[in-house]
Amino acid sequence: MKILTYSLFIILLDQFSKFSVLSTLGFERSKSIIPNLLNFTLVKNKGAAFSLFINSTNSLTVISIIASLLLITIILKSPPKSYWNCIGLAYLLGGTVGNGIDRLFKGYVLDFLELVPINFPIFNVADISINIAIICFIIDMIKDNPKTNY
Repeated sequence: MKILTYSLFIILLDQFSKFSVLSTLGFERSKSIIPNLLNFTLVKNKGAAFSLFINSTNSLTVISIIASLLLITIILKSPPKSYWNCIGLAYLLGGTVGNGIDRLFKGYVLDFLELVPINFPIFNVADISINIAIICFIIDMIKDNPKTNY
């Protein structure tokens, strides 16, 4: 149940951050948050991560719903056995649902975090959560696999 609570917190943080930036900044404008490092630039992303599969919103919405339901089923039916797996599932579910809400109700995902010094796609809190989940799963795999001596 803690996993679902953490996921809910991530979803709320993601949705609140998107709503806040949209209501204060609006589209087509950019605001420097940390000069020469981070801007808030709100964009509509009709694709997946890093703007892949552009204009595939319907397919991505269905995939997002299925993935979210599958993650909830996994969490409830076979609880994770390690700390890192537990944290990874919470972040993955939170990020998946956060972006899924946008796709379902808006037809696109709101992205707003722009790293200025590099040419990197604009992203959001849900995207960060999904990447944190991947890192947690990698740590879990490394930590659980004993090293083989040759």
